[in-house]
Amino acid sequence: MQVRNENCELKIGIFGGTFNPPHLGHIQSARAAVQELGLDRLIVVPAGVPPHKALPNGTPSAAARMELAQMAFEDIPNAVVSDIEISKERPSFTVDSIEELKRSSPDAVIFLIVGTDMYLSLESWKDAERLLGLAIPAVLSRSASDNDKIDSFSQAIKKRYGASAKIVKNPIVEISSSQLRETLCKREGVQYLADACYSHIIKNRCYGAKPDWGWLRARAHSMLAASRIPHVLGCEEIAPLLAERWGVDPDEAREAAILHDITKKLSTSEHLIILENHGIIVTNIKNSEEKLLHPRTGAVLAKSEFGASDSVAEAIRWHTTGRRGMTVLEKVVYLIDYIEPTRDFPGVDILRKLAYNNLDEAVILGLEMTIADIDSRSIVPNEASLDALMDLKSQITERTCI
Repeated sequence: MQVRNENCELKIGIFGGTFNPPHLGHIQSARAAVQELGLDRLIVVPAGVPPHKALPNGTPSAAARMELAQMAFEDIPNAVVSDIEISKERPSFTVDSIEELKRSSPDAVIFLIVGTDMYLSLESWKDAERLLGLAIPAVLSRSASDNDKIDSFSQAIKKRYGASAKIVKNPIVEISSSQLRETLCKREGVQYLADACYSHIIKNRCYGAKPDWGWLRARAHSMLAASRIPHVLGCEEIAPLLAERWGVDPDEAREAAILHDITKKLSTSEHLIILENHGIIVTNIKNSEEKLLHPRTGAVLAKSEFGASDSVAEAIRWHTTGRRGMTVLEKVVYLIDYIEPTRDFPGVDILRKLAYNNLDEAVILGLEMTIADIDSRSIVPNEASLDALMDLKSQITERTCI
């Protein structure tokens, strides 16, 4: 049931927290408070320097947490995110923030939105009596047992301070920010975050987060032509197998496999715009080289949009041509692009078998097949492919001579 003020006064809710990160529980709590309290405005206040506990290691910057909060609460009616605390370099106290906000709306009814546990510790807050004179606690309740605790404590503060409180029925979301931080690095937790927040976290790899495979796959596939998806699924299928065979991180190989063709369907002009926007100027593109732009732009977007590591980005960059001095991961990704299950061309079965028996020989064979095909169409082979072939052959010769 909504709370209605007989005098139709402005009703403002203050919802504070570290929001590290802001998740579905916070969003549902905010929505419930707006609805049940009939708020004209909800002010979300991310904490800058919490007075009672240090922010954990790996916490994003204040500006990043502010941005995450704005993304998380953007769909809540009448909600705004305030930097009143996060902009301060010293510990911030709720009573001071509410007093500052009260000055801009002196006639407003202020509700302090808090969870049950925080409410029960209210008397330990700075200037609790002054705080209760400024704001009405609106307590987020998850169960009947919460209500019993809230009622008991409310009677005590009513007797001591003459203060009243409101109960806000709050949907249960079984996750905390600390639990969520732990799950993000395990490629889990996407369901607890607004999509914009999760995308931002992955893009910047906040909290050591790694992308959920389903989320990453869906994002990558949305950037592909439908006809390209079976190939990318095939690459993803064998990436961990070939990576484990040659002792490289199977997750990195799988990320590269999923992302390697994300710009494949773009036009030449679109490729050049992406490169230019990232400070890479390319001129005098030959017709034969236009198809080689997608590894470059794919590598750029893998890093800038999906937070891929340098090693993953480089594997994407060279997955079509190879290069001199290829890393093991680059060789693996080069081969999975060549031998994934949907590929069907003369010699592919030989190449598949060789890929698991002799990595360098397999890459050499792949390069030779590519160069022969290009030669047959009277196209000049790519210089990077020629360099890669010469380099691998010279390495094998050196190993043989030792």
